[in-house]
Amino acid sequence: MGSPYSTHNHRMIKSVEWVPENPAEPINDHIFMSRGTSNGYLVTTSEGDVVINTGMPYQGKRYRERYEELLGRPLSVKKILFTQSHPDHMGGWNAFNDPGAERIAQANFFNIRDERNRLAPFFSPRGARILSSLLPNPEHLKAWDNVQEFDTATLFRDNHAFELGGRRFELYSTPSGETIDSMVVWLPQERAVFIGNLFGALYGALPHLYTLRGDRQRSALQCLRDIDLLLELEPELLITGHDEPIVGADRIRADLSKMRDAVQYLVDQTIKGMAENKDMYTLMAEIKLPPALQMATGRGPESWYVRAIWEELTGWFRCESTTELYSVPQRAIWSELAEMAGGSDALAARAQGKVEAGKPVEALHFTDIALSVDESHQAARRAELAALELLLERSQGRNFDEVGWLESAIETAREYLG
Repeated sequence: MGSPYSTHNHRMIKSVEWVPENPAEPINDHIFMSRGTSNGYLVTTSEGDVVINTGMPYQGKRYRERYEELLGRPLSVKKILFTQSHPDHMGGWNAFNDPGAERIAQANFFNIRDERNRLAPFFSPRGARILSSLLPNPEHLKAWDNVQEFDTATLFRDNHAFELGGRRFELYSTPSGETIDSMVVWLPQERAVFIGNLFGALYGALPHLYTLRGDRQRSALQCLRDIDLLLELEPELLITGHDEPIVGADRIRADLSKMRDAVQYLVDQTIKGMAENKDMYTLMAEIKLPPALQMATGRGPESWYVRAIWEELTGWFRCESTTELYSVPQRAIWSELAEMAGGSDALAARAQGKVEAGKPVEALHFTDIALSVDESHQAARRAELAALELLLERSQGRNFDEVGWLESAIETAREYLG
């Protein structure tokens, strides 16, 4: 079978559709793809099959059926590889758990999985707020909390390799990915690399250094090293977690080089600004990628990446206020501040004026104070709604974490307004 993949169009992901009726697709004569919340892949050999990622728990069985329908034979699974521990990558593992099948993951796999499970009551509501418009099927969100677990696997720290049916598989730890247990799978004879979500859900965008749903913060400096690793491999086929396969050594080298240069630019400019004693918010406002390094639509604007780099290098204390050191937040005095300002009516009026002046974030600072006193205050909610809608309009749908949050906040404001 020849490869049907030769081009790729950057696009904004508006939703993740699960269409069980769709078949598996050939990438070449021995690599096959099953589309889902995260794509699964199958590599065939003369001595058995290797599965790379297995979709959500409710998708694994259909993934296997798709492969078997396309190949016209039962699978004989010898290895199951997980590029990370998120449920959309490993949740369907049991459908491929043939007798003697070896599961292989990076050494942090179980630690990160268990950490995620312990924090599920914290992260799940956050994820629902950000991702509900992107994952309209509620099963997507439920699956994050209802994964059938396994407790044994072959784990490796930095790299691992094996051969099956004459095909060599090399696994490399890439901890700057969407989780710090991320790995890539390299087939040197085919010059094909499976990167999972190493650089996020959107190929060609800036890598995920931080996502609003919450997760371990990734390292921008490690990201540069992981991009260098891929450049050194010189792949001719790059296979992602969510997007289309990318074909052609020149194309892949150009894409990865641009990404590396963009991340390096943001790191260098942030460090330069810090050395000049500029505060974080100033750098978030000032630092922009030059036109030649503009990336495709992603999770958030450049300013979020500047902040992620700043906090990676310095931690949480910004040395701007002594109050940062203590457990009393600014909102502790908001009710008194509202009273001094003349009440929520006065704050709502000032917020509305900021919206009309084209300053929606300043407006939200005022409405946050007003609504801390009376969360149903109608004038404050109207000003809040106007500010959020202006921010959404300005975003132009470019950054889907930002869009997801704004849409969720708009829905909440509208509920209060009836």
